[in-house]
Amino acid sequence: MYLHVGNNQNIRTRDIVGIFDADTATVSAITKQYIKEADSVNRVSFASEEIPKSFVLYKDREGNFKICFSQLATSSLVGRSTH
Repeated sequence: MYLHVGNNQNIRTRDIVGIFDADTATVSAITKQYIKEADSVNRVSFASEEIPKSFVLYKDREGNFKICFSQLATSSLVGRSTH
C-alpha cells in the first residue's frame, strides 16, 4: 500500500518510519542537524513548493533513510496511511 503525500508523490507504507509535524519536530537541534545532513547527501525531497506542514521519514529500496516534506498536515497523512 502507498501513502500519497502530495503532487503525485507516493511512499510505500511499509517503508515509513514516522510522520512528523514540521513546526514542532524541527524545533529540536538534533532534528535540524539530521535534516541538514540528509539534505547534504540529497536525501530530502519536497512534495510541493508550498510551506511544508509535515515530513515523512522513510527507507528507500536501498535501505537509506530519506525525508519527504509535505504540504499536508500530519493528521491527514496518518488518516491516509490507515485506510
